[in-house]
Amino acid sequence: MTNTQELPLWVQGREQVLSNDTDVEWRGGQRPDYTQLDQNGDKERKYNHAEGSLNAIAHNLVKTFEMEASHKANPQQWLSIVTDKFRMSSNGGQQYTAEEVYEKGTYNLFLTDTEHYRASEETFDSSYNLFHTAFPKGFHWELIEVVSGPPNVVFKWRHWGTFNGPYKDSQPTGETIEIVGLSIAKVTDDLKIELVEHYFDNSAFLQKLTSGGKKS
Repeated sequence: MTNTQELPLWVQGREQVLSNDTDVEWRGGQRPDYTQLDQNGDKERKYNHAEGSLNAIAHNLVKTFEMEASHKANPQQWLSIVTDKFRMSSNGGQQYTAEEVYEKGTYNLFLTDTEHYRASEETFDSSYNLFHTAFPKGFHWELIEVVSGPPNVVFKWRHWGTFNGPYKDSQPTGETIEIVGLSIAKVTDDLKIELVEHYFDNSAFLQKLTSGGKKS
């Protein structure tokens, strides 16, 4: 167990990072507000990790990275990664740089081209709007458990949300839809990410998004 305040800022918690956002270049010029999203997610999360535990540290690091990748316009200002070395891949596919993650968005790099989603035809903004419309209360993420610790951190996670809004031309079903996956992150001594590989099956997730039938 570690005192959280003794840890690097980027693993203390997303709000701690946001409260130290001096001179940050935000996408769209606006600092994100996670207040409502966190309230919704906290009601539905299944795992609560002890403060300062390895599980909590890994959880905070990923949440900080997700925030920075989605909202910080300059990858050189991302605290959670070693910007010039960083690479990210999904299911053994192409490795992407921080600049590519920023440009394309994590949804597009995770989902690629499938029957129910065409990443090559989506922009960051269109993909962001698509999934935030389908999940108006948020598409949440939480760490399940760390399987092995640094420098190669292996951890299980779940992404979930309530399908209350339309997905493209498909009607919502009101059910909770989730993706469960495993990731491997190579981190530095000060807990910055150099390489992260994600492994998950998104086919069932996308099928559920189109199972409600077409909008009339």
